[in-house]
Amino acid sequence: MNEDGVRRRWSEGQPCHGLWSLLPGAVSAEVLARTGPDFVVVDLQHGAVAEAELPGVTAAIRAAGSMPLVRTRSPLFADVGRPLDLGASGVIVPNVRDADHARQVVAATRYAPAGGRSIGRLSGGADQPLVIVMVETATALDDLDAILQVEGLDGVYVGPGDLSLSLELAGADRAGELRQVLSSIIARAVSAGTPVGVHAYNGDDAARYAAEGATIVTVSVDSVALSELMKHHLAVARGQRGTGDA
Repeated sequence: MNEDGVRRRWSEGQPCHGLWSLLPGAVSAEVLARTGPDFVVVDLQHGAVAEAELPGVTAAIRAAGSMPLVRTRSPLFADVGRPLDLGASGVIVPNVRDADHARQVVAATRYAPAGGRSIGRLSGGADQPLVIVMVETATALDDLDAILQVEGLDGVYVGPGDLSLSLELAGADRAGELRQVLSSIIARAVSAGTPVGVHAYNGDDAARYAAEGATIVTVSVDSVALSELMKHHLAVARGQRGTGDA
C-alpha cells in the first residue's frame, strides 16, 4: 500500500482500515503493523511517541507492510512538515479552523511552487503525502462544505470528543445528538466526494461509520485495546467474567 494506492481505493469508495497508536517505540509500532492494518497512525499530539523516535517507528511500520501516518502536534507549519521529513507517508492535522486554514496545511506539505514545504527530508516519507485535516470544532463544522472542496486535501477526519465539547454535546445524555452530527458530516463528505473518517475506539463503532460511507476507518487505539484485553484476561483468571465480557 502506498499513497497513490490509498487515494485510488478512496476514490472508488473502498475503505482502508487502520490502527491508532499512543504507545511509544518501534517495537510497539511493528507489533501493530503486523496485525494487518492498511495504515497505522502515530499520535504526536496526545501520544507518548517522541519526535526523535519517528524515523525508527515509521520504518518499522513500513517494513511490517503497513503505511505510517502521523497525527501532528499542531497545525503549525513546522509541526506539519517535520513528520514528513522523518518518514511519514501522510499527516492527520488537528485543530484546523476553516477552509483557509486547511489550505495552509496543504501548502505546508507541498514543495514549491505548489506549496512552501522545505527540502530536507531525513528518512522515508513521500513527495506527495496524504493530507487529512481534523474536523473537531464548531468553526470547522460551520465551514465544512468549503473545507471539503480544498484542493490537495485527501480527506477529513472527525474527532468526536473535541467536537462534542465545542458543540456542547458532551455526555451520555447528548450522545444521540452528537451521533446525528457525525452521520451528517459523513453524508456531506460522501456527497462531496471527499474521503472521511471518524475516530473510533473499537471495531463495532468503526464498522458502523464505514456502513455510512466512511473510508478512513480507524478500528482501535492501542492503549485502549491493550487495557481492555488485559482487564478481560484478569477477570477470567479471577473467575469474575461476566456475560457482557469479551
